[in-house]
Amino acid sequence: MNIRFLAPVSLVISLSSFGYILATQSKEVKPAKASKDPIVAAAGDIACAPTSPNYNRGNGTADACHMKATSNLIVNADLAAVLPLGDIQYETGTASAFQQSYNPTWGRVKSITRPAVGNHEYATTDAKDYYSYFGAAAGDPSKGYYSYNVGKWHIIALNSNCSEVGGCGAGSPQEQWLQADLKAHPSACTLAYWHHPRFSSGEHGSDSNYDAFWQDLYASGAEVVLNGHDHDYERFAPQSPHAKADEKRGIRQFVVGTGGKNHYRFVSNQPYSQVRNSDTYGVLKLTLHPQSYTWEFVPEAGKTFTDSGSGSCH
Repeated sequence: MNIRFLAPVSLVISLSSFGYILATQSKEVKPAKASKDPIVAAAGDIACAPTSPNYNRGNGTADACHMKATSNLIVNADLAAVLPLGDIQYETGTASAFQQSYNPTWGRVKSITRPAVGNHEYATTDAKDYYSYFGAAAGDPSKGYYSYNVGKWHIIALNSNCSEVGGCGAGSPQEQWLQADLKAHPSACTLAYWHHPRFSSGEHGSDSNYDAFWQDLYASGAEVVLNGHDHDYERFAPQSPHAKADEKRGIRQFVVGTGGKNHYRFVSNQPYSQVRNSDTYGVLKLTLHPQSYTWEFVPEAGKTFTDSGSGSCH
């Protein structure tokens, strides 16, 4: 046992079941707090255009433009990172719209934001205003895909606007980069995110353009995929790239298109879709433990829908 003696004042030594506690007459020497596992928050399809009839000076209406309400869930929330899942600024991702709508809401946590680019951002040529607004945090503007670490987890942001970056299929520059990145980071726990979902029960539906992403992530043992695009919340059971249940090695996918713009209806329920909601704005918070994770969907103020659970790393 190491005991550090303090300044020459009256010293009290007491014995407890946990060892010795040293104290002076004025203060007790307390053990350092254990470090907290990091928490990230994610949602896509966020900020209405300032020209929208539902914009309402940034406050939204009963049914749409709730970007301020969802941003209130992530401000001063002790987050390690914020992951916008594309279609961050409607309708065309212009610089002026970013400054008027996104910046005073989700922009309040810009310093910890690591975005994925959506199709609406590319309505402005080369998504140049999106890349200008986020700077280096959005990756190389010619690619829009990048990776980083949070705690013990490896995090990968991909660009699902395939035609803008030379494709998303096997052998494309992005897919080759993904393979190399996964090989260079053999982390116990991996999370990937991009805008368009591989699996979805919503209006846009499932998109096989992202098979190669899933194949690579599955082969490397990734745990979680996050997407937006369909304006709803949906959680899938762990599954393989071929939509087969796989509790042992499968990837759990969340669609979190609940950032505030508006809602879509569900069209055709997909296999292994476990939870669905299409009337609540909010964010998904994930706590990234060294060998596991927990999730919680946090609704905007006044709403009650939520979803929570946990999973282990492969």
